[in-house]
Amino acid sequence: MSHEHQIAVRDDPDNHRYVLELDGEVAGMAVYQVRGGRQYFVHTEVHPGHEGEGLGSILARDALDDVRGRGEKVVPLCPFIASWLHRHPDYQDVIDQEALDRINQPG
Repeated sequence: MSHEHQIAVRDDPDNHRYVLELDGEVAGMAVYQVRGGRQYFVHTEVHPGHEGEGLGSILARDALDDVRGRGEKVVPLCPFIASWLHRHPDYQDVIDQEALDRINQPG
């Protein structure tokens, strides 16, 4: 990814998503639902023309930093967000592990 690009991540609470803009155009999003004071991340996507450029990681980091900054917790149901969190142990404090464990209980 060239440093010439303008990258911005913003919360779009009316549409329950964080939006990643590249040079003013939407290039990706992380969709969430809010329940019980937690953000359940359910889907993340980067538009096909921008996959492999590291934008998904920027989107994940900025979204999670925003949630953390508000003192809230996340439940990573989206495979991409869950995988990103697994690779970044310094973000484990933002996960509501108890809620995630309840969801993942067998039976």
